[in-house]
Amino acid sequence: MIEIIPVRTRKEQREFLQFPLRMYRDNPCFVPPLYADEKKIFSPRYVYLETCEAAYYLARRDGKTVGRISAILQKAANEKNRERRVRFTRFDSINDQEVANALFGAVEDFSRQRGMDTVCGPLGFSDLEREGLLVEGFDELSTFEEQYNAAYYGALIEGCGYGKEVDWIESKISAPSPEEEEKMQKTAEFVMKRYNLRIGEAKNKNDFLKRYGDGFFALLDIAYEGLYGTVPFTDGMKKMLMDNFRLIIDLRHAAVVLDENDRVVCLGLCFPSLAKALQPSGGRLTPAALVRVLRAIRHPEIIDLGLIAVDPVYLNRGVSAVVTAALARMLREDGVRYAETNLNLEDNFSIRNQWKRFSAVEHKRRRSYVKKLEDKPV
Repeated sequence: MIEIIPVRTRKEQREFLQFPLRMYRDNPCFVPPLYADEKKIFSPRYVYLETCEAAYYLARRDGKTVGRISAILQKAANEKNRERRVRFTRFDSINDQEVANALFGAVEDFSRQRGMDTVCGPLGFSDLEREGLLVEGFDELSTFEEQYNAAYYGALIEGCGYGKEVDWIESKISAPSPEEEEKMQKTAEFVMKRYNLRIGEAKNKNDFLKRYGDGFFALLDIAYEGLYGTVPFTDGMKKMLMDNFRLIIDLRHAAVVLDENDRVVCLGLCFPSLAKALQPSGGRLTPAALVRVLRAIRHPEIIDLGLIAVDPVYLNRGVSAVVTAALARMLREDGVRYAETNLNLEDNFSIRNQWKRFSAVEHKRRRSYVKKLEDKPV
């Protein structure tokens, strides 16, 4: 018999966080999140609780944890989209349909109790969290930004009555040919001159964030407004992201395009991959892990595409070529082997076509599921 435990005590919180670390301890493709960051989800001061309500559940059989899941009522997203949805996230389970049924039953009860009519996911508090279930690419190293899962998860979720809502594609891209890179650079120069644009400069990363932080958050709100799963930025979210950026951003991997009024109209932020640096410690920043992280930041072998956005006014004017040319330059750096695009919606052909100019392969697919809830029989 499966027992569902709402997570309340510190012991239960630790078990919730550690369950996937145990499950995937020996899996070379699994990349843990930063353990200290994950712990924050249980803080009453967690920044997302300004606009969300969350619940966490463990599944146990004979006193042993066999699964976990979280439910999120993202009020800002529901208000923006005029929906009544609850998101599920942090789903992990042994390969047992009875366990999955019990976990999703808890999320669906949470939803009905709050007057919601739909459950979807995996989606986090915002699109800046890990999202999407891996459905292709199980033998590929996960990125630090995204969650790894076993191949059987999809069947378990579908067995609970969920179906596909959207898919994302992830690509691995390497440097283009010298001839193609030269074309990119010429296109970027032409676009910059035609629209009187320039690259934003900064003395260091703190100066960069001070000068352009407000501008790129304003741009992200505009550029991402209609994308699946996005939510408006709150002041708390902005501060959290700025603090995170200060730790890992490198100006070699950042590009901001300004118009003649110094307004940010295009940006591209890439981050050094922390995947291999954090695997040995299970996401804990031990002294040895910190050394590996600092080495990865200074001398990255892999770079992850973080935030890329273009002002809709410039979207069809070729301005994205500036970021594409900058990425080609990054991939020519000593030691950089390739870049991971992270998630691109499968119908976002404009961005997927950009990667065709590189040596690229689409090697992972992620999925968000949805289920319309019916009234539960009394």
